[in-house]
Amino acid sequence: MRIDLHTHSTASDGTDTPAELVRNAAAAGLDVVALTDHDTTRGHAEAIAALPEGLTLVTGAELSCRIDGIGLHMLAYLFDPEEPELAAERELVRDDRVPRAQAMVGKLQELGVPVTWEQVARIAGDGSVGRPHIAEALVELGVVPDVSGAFTQQWLADGGRAYVEKHELDPFDAIRLVKAAGGVTVFAHPLAVKRGEVVPEAAIARLAAAGLDGIEIDHMDHDEPTRARLRGLARELGLLGTGSSDYHGSRKTCRLGEYTTDPEIYGEITRRAAGAFPVPGAGGRA
Repeated sequence: MRIDLHTHSTASDGTDTPAELVRNAAAAGLDVVALTDHDTTRGHAEAIAALPEGLTLVTGAELSCRIDGIGLHMLAYLFDPEEPELAAERELVRDDRVPRAQAMVGKLQELGVPVTWEQVARIAGDGSVGRPHIAEALVELGVVPDVSGAFTQQWLADGGRAYVEKHELDPFDAIRLVKAAGGVTVFAHPLAVKRGEVVPEAAIARLAAAGLDGIEIDHMDHDEPTRARLRGLARELGLLGTGSSDYHGSRKTCRLGEYTTDPEIYGEITRRAAGAFPVPGAGGRA
């Protein structure tokens, strides 16, 4: 089985619609794909309706969190999307996205960048607007060569010149809320130092003690020594270790299935989940 547990669609900051994403996942030879848009489950219904035969969909979301001033992303799988407390927190994060993005556009304008809110809104379309959409605007304007080039201290990285904070969950609350909704939590790309400051291993141990289920190990932003370090940490803390592409369509260079999760780990994730169940494809036409 080929299992990719971290992808994004136009419901957040990917470039594939949810329907295109599942069709592309099937074409890439995947057996299982998780749709984990940022702080939203809005793409799930379309993905399920279009799900090709032979492909299983894991519903999820990537939750924006912050601990000790450091941003982190928590992958949440197979939770009940209607659970009211978790739904309310996701809504708070989403509601903060537009004013935050507008504030970042304002900062960029003060720095002499001729970006406009209308340009960013056009790029975001119906998705949950975020830094990748602003980064793409900077690419269009020739300010940076690619999206990754915008995530530096000069521009949009945490603490960068145009960075603006947003409402984010405490990760301990995120674990508690996802568990209460029957879901499973995995810390996404925990040692992706190229993205900025990362959470220390002592904090990961505290999260594990609080009920964190796993950490994402095989990821494009982890080199091989980092993956080896994370495998050891997972063994030490009794955490599941996953692998994923973090696919965003054409917005990033990673490919669907570039990194995958061991079927035994996937089986354990599904065994722990009680809020929702993987959806087998039935040859959708959406």
